[in-house]
Amino acid sequence: MTTEFSQRVIQLIQNIPEGKVATYGQIANLAGRPKAARRVSWLLNSSSDKYQLPWHRVINSQGKISERPGGGQQRQKKKLVEEGIKVSRQYEIDLKKFLWTPETINWEALDIPEEAKEFL
Repeated sequence: MTTEFSQRVIQLIQNIPEGKVATYGQIANLAGRPKAARRVSWLLNSSSDKYQLPWHRVINSQGKISERPGGGQQRQKKKLVEEGIKVSRQYEIDLKKFLWTPETINWEALDIPEEAKEFL
């Protein structure tokens, strides 16, 4: 059974548009649990295939692709570059340019409570 928080996280990640990224913490905030960034990471690792999540669009709060075993960092970089996102050799992304911001969020398409928006 999926919790309400998990459903919100899944819905948010599904709606990150091509060419934009979000941070684990940003998704947690929008889903109503500002201290649950690690839970967002866990959901991505365990549910990306099941829910066809664009996992590659979620990065850490420093604007970097998090390290992963098995070449995941390079695979994520490749997918982002294919979407037009510039990624440095150090796996950094310019959040000022590529962060999915509230102005680009289609709130009507998401079932996010009003109180969650205060965490932006």
